[in-house]
Amino acid sequence: MGHKVHPNAFRLGVFRPWEANWFANPKDYTKMLHEDLEMRRIILARLRNAGIAKIETERSSNAQLTVTIHTAKPGIVIGKGGSSVDQLREDLEKRFGNRVRISIQEIKQPELDAQLVAENIASQIERRISYKRAMKQAILRTMRSGAKGVRIYCGGRLRGAEMARREWDREGRVPLHTLRADIDFGRATAKTTFGAIGVKCWIYKDQISPAQRRLAAITEETVPIAEVVAPQPELIEAVTEPQAAQVEVATPEAAAKVAPRRTRTGTAKVEEKAAAPARPKAAPKPKAEAKTEVKKTAVRTKSTPAAVKKTGNARNTKKADT
Repeated sequence: MGHKVHPNAFRLGVFRPWEANWFANPKDYTKMLHEDLEMRRIILARLRNAGIAKIETERSSNAQLTVTIHTAKPGIVIGKGGSSVDQLREDLEKRFGNRVRISIQEIKQPELDAQLVAENIASQIERRISYKRAMKQAILRTMRSGAKGVRIYCGGRLRGAEMARREWDREGRVPLHTLRADIDFGRATAKTTFGAIGVKCWIYKDQISPAQRRLAAITEETVPIAEVVAPQPELIEAVTEPQAAQVEVATPEAAAKVAPRRTRTGTAKVEEKAAAPARPKAAPKPKAEAKTEVKKTAVRTKSTPAAVKKTGNARNTKKADT
C-alpha cells in the first residue's frame, strides 16, 4: 500500500515500447544516456510551446541518431520552409558530434494524450485561471474524445493558500492495476508567483487484447532468418547431408520384410510349409449328437444310475429310475 508506480514504466514490455531504442557497451552506456537526457532538455526548451508529448531516440550502428518528435503542433516545429527543423538538426550535430536525423509525427487527438492535457492545465493555472475550472473542462473534453476514464490531480499552494494541499477529480474508471489497460500518464509543473503547482493526469483509453498486443509487435517488417544469420561454411556441408531417414507408411509386405531373423532350420521349415498344399480338414463330429445318442441307449437299456451318470446328466437318471 502506498507504493506508487509510474503507469508507463509499469507497462513497458507488455504492450508499450521504450522511448530510447539502442544498445551500448558498458563503457559507452553512461555517455550515451547523458547525451539522450541533454538532447531531450534542449528540444523541450527550444520548442516549449509546440505541444511536444514524447521524444523517441534510436541509434544505429553507423553512429547515426534518429530523433522522433511527437507533437500536436507540427507547424511550429517545422517552421517556415523547414528552417526550424534544419537549425535544430545542425545544433544537435554540433553539440553531440553525431549525424542526427529528425522525424516529426503529428498527434491527431491531443485531448487523449495525458502529457498534453497536464501541460494545458498547468498553463491555465499560470494564467491565473481557477484550477477547478481547468480540471473540469479538461475532463469534459477528454471524455468527449472517447476516453473510458480520466483522473487529474493538482497539488501545491492552490489559489495562493498558505498551506499546500492536494485536490483531484475523476470521471469514468482508471484501473491502474490492470496491465492490459492502456493508461497514459503525464505530469507538468505550473510555475506561479506563489510557488510551483504540480499537475498529474491519467487517461484510460481501453483494454488491449492479447491479439492486438501480438499485432503491435509484428507491425514492423521482419527480416527473414536466412538473411539475419549468415550461414557459416562449416555448417553448410553438415546441413546438406540427410540427417533423418524418411518415414514411410508400413504395408503388409514391408512388415513381412522387417520380421525378426530366424535360423536356417526355422526358415527351411517355413518354406516347406509354404510349398506344401493345404490339406482339407475332416469335418468334426457334432458333440451334441453324440451325447443324445448315449442318453437314448441308457434309457432303452434301463442301466444303473451310476452308469447313466458317466454318460448322461441328472435328468436321464430320473427317467431310468421311473
